[in-house]
Amino acid sequence: MRSFVKVSCLLLAFLFSWNLYAQERFSFAWLADLHIADGSASIHDLQDCIDDINANDSLRFVVLAGDITEFGSDREIRMAHTLLKGLNKPWYIVGGNHDSKWSESGCNTFAKTFGYEHFNFEVEGVRFIGTNSGPNMRMAPALLPRESMVWLDSIANAIPKEQPVVFINHYPMDTSMLNCFQVLDVLKKANTQLVLGGHWHNNVKLDYQGLPGILGRSTQATGKKGSGYNIVTIENGQLYARERIARLTRKDASGRRILEGERETETLDPWYNLTFTEAKPFVERVPETKPYEDKVKRFIPEYNDNHLYTNVQEIWTVQDNSDIGAGAITNGEVVLYTNTQGWVRCLNLSDGSLRWEVQTEGKVFSTPALFKNRVVVGSTDGRVYCYDLKSGKENWRFTCDKSVLATPVIHDNRVYIGASDGAFRALDLKTGKLQWTYPDIKGFIEAKAWVDEEQVVIGDWANTLYSFEPKTGKLQWTWKNKGSRMVSPAAVWPVKANGRIFFVTPERKTYAIDAKNGNTLWSSRGGRESIGLSPDQQQIYVKVMKDSVYAYSTTSLSPQRIWGENYHFGYEIAPTPITSDGNLIFIPTDKGEIIAAQALDGKEMWRYRLSFALVNYILPLPEQQLLITTMDGKISLMRY
Repeated sequence: MRSFVKVSCLLLAFLFSWNLYAQERFSFAWLADLHIADGSASIHDLQDCIDDINANDSLRFVVLAGDITEFGSDREIRMAHTLLKGLNKPWYIVGGNHDSKWSESGCNTFAKTFGYEHFNFEVEGVRFIGTNSGPNMRMAPALLPRESMVWLDSIANAIPKEQPVVFINHYPMDTSMLNCFQVLDVLKKANTQLVLGGHWHNNVKLDYQGLPGILGRSTQATGKKGSGYNIVTIENGQLYARERIARLTRKDASGRRILEGERETETLDPWYNLTFTEAKPFVERVPETKPYEDKVKRFIPEYNDNHLYTNVQEIWTVQDNSDIGAGAITNGEVVLYTNTQGWVRCLNLSDGSLRWEVQTEGKVFSTPALFKNRVVVGSTDGRVYCYDLKSGKENWRFTCDKSVLATPVIHDNRVYIGASDGAFRALDLKTGKLQWTYPDIKGFIEAKAWVDEEQVVIGDWANTLYSFEPKTGKLQWTWKNKGSRMVSPAAVWPVKANGRIFFVTPERKTYAIDAKNGNTLWSSRGGRESIGLSPDQQQIYVKVMKDSVYAYSTTSLSPQRIWGENYHFGYEIAPTPITSDGNLIFIPTDKGEIIAAQALDGKEMWRYRLSFALVNYILPLPEQQLLITTMDGKISLMRY
């Protein structure tokens, strides 16, 4: 019997080796970081690569590892798609952070234009799996979306254990991918041999705790010998990557690139080699003690400190199967939240059980607004919906020309909301009929407006802050900052106190402007997109990009800092507002931690890690409770 088992094992090993090493040679093109933008040289760079690939009959297919566009706009995505349709070989594409963070469609256009957000195919016995990666709309470290994780896990469980797998994603599997530890745990279920990525714009060799990884160069010529890509060849269990220069860069006397004339190319020697091996366990994980100091090691979040504050407890937590890209609201009886599969869900506040749910036809990044028996949300299907609170029945819908990413505000029986079609609108809460529209918004809107009896204030992704008269929509003033559109006051929820509008911008500044005319009163270094207002309106709270929160007076004529405190949360880019119950402020982080501090002096009182992903919103409730959602699909009621 032992001899039979031994012979069987040897036979299986032989068959595995035969399948692994008897492959027919094949090569494919691997492109990353195209960054297609209107009028950019990146368009010519990509066309050089396409022409070169089309002329190479030895290439079987093409994979594209994210950051296809610069700003994720519909126009850029269409431009990229038109160019890529010129390939004469099959091609497979996934998105990166530039395609998802600043997407005016809320990532809908990418999925609709290319037809998918992940792929799975086989060539010569090798399985190729690719997934998109965020952050989707909310500025934060990367996150493989929850729904993609569920899909990836189902694929990994179904793949034959002996089949070699190559995984394609935009990000490296390090601390810049918050759920890299989950992704790698899924990949190790299969015989994953290699992870291909981009993001760093250069050819880089990495090791993800025993799993080989490589990042590829950008197709752009900037800083390189010319435009180009990588060619990956697999033959008999051997893989190697070579850089291909699609057009050597030549410049005229003024330094401008010369594109005319015969295209000169070059193939460099292999810069990476890999021998496929049988599937084997990963190296045992070791939790990071200094995760920000070593970018190529895995970051495994620790929940050990939660027990230090026994007064802080989760009453209930629900795990959604999709990302949650917005906050939750409650009337004291039910909880309402949305997710990126388009669901609007109503839960019982007491235990988190489901009451009703309805699904829109697009992703939802809009925090619901609630007034009496009416619930209002925007969807990337281009509509604003109003539902009945008790049943979920649709009362009305209003159709815009593009996606609706913004969070609505209900005030004086009107719904105030912006969209991606260049318009800001006021709708009648009861009927959904248009009350007024301002049609000259230059960039898309994703945030929540400040609304009171005097004005409606909102920012866009074209460096502009607008103020409208609430009843008529008449433009009162605009405020602009200079520089790239990526420093626009677009993700911040502006606040108002003592006749001033306060907001922060990604240029790392805090602004106070006159609410009547939009003139800048003062600005201060520090901040990004997260700001909060105290209940008594005497202080604003600003989160800066490294460890700290500042409190400023709302009455001073210059930037008077009341206190500043270091909370050691590291590099921090979350746009989530800071909230307060009057005595405490609640600081959200982009890595799933909630910090409570005294409003008076900033002294830390407690901290709690709910997740490893962006905290969308912290809603203080009576009886020392908090309602919280996180980007990785958690919604939780907590007590402190």
